[in-house]
Amino acid sequence: MSEENTRNTEETDNKVGVDEHADTEEQNREEQIKSGQAATAEEEADLSQLVLDQQKQLAELEQKVQELKESNLRKTAELDNMRKRMDRDRVQVYEAAKISALEHFLPVNDDLKRALKAMKESNQKDGSGIEDALQMIAKKFHDVLNFYNVEPIDQTGVPFDVDLHDAMIRQKPKDDNIESDTVLEVLENGYRMGDRTIRHAKVIVSE
Repeated sequence: MSEENTRNTEETDNKVGVDEHADTEEQNREEQIKSGQAATAEEEADLSQLVLDQQKQLAELEQKVQELKESNLRKTAELDNMRKRMDRDRVQVYEAAKISALEHFLPVNDDLKRALKAMKESNQKDGSGIEDALQMIAKKFHDVLNFYNVEPIDQTGVPFDVDLHDAMIRQKPKDDNIESDTVLEVLENGYRMGDRTIRHAKVIVSE
């Protein structure tokens, strides 16, 4: 083989080697790119899953917070209702005790008024001052009733009301213009405190 042929062969071999080396480097770069892309995709997938997990946890926490708020609102409402019931029961107990005491007190007041009426009708004036003393006691009774907002049920000429009156007698009125079920006479005063009737008035009612 001539020297020129040998040189040409060497150059060809070198060129082939260089090309093979370049191809190898190109393949390595492509593999690195692919590997990097795969790693990036995997990282993105992990990041997406992490975000989803955190969003799920956040949603669960928000739900728990909402449940706690609703529970606190219910408990607050229950406590408020319980407080209102206790206040209402306390008022009712107090009113019932007050009415019970007044019910025992009213007959004494009635007897006192009857005694004063009898003395006035008999024109009894013995100078002993009994009537004046009774008048003073009657005024004190009246003041006590006013203090507790107790009002007498003693009106005549008003319609009969089962919530205020007990009809003891029914009779035909002397005046034909008086309508049926009208209170003609009060035999015994009734009493009420606010909207509550302590004792019904005993009355005579027109037929």
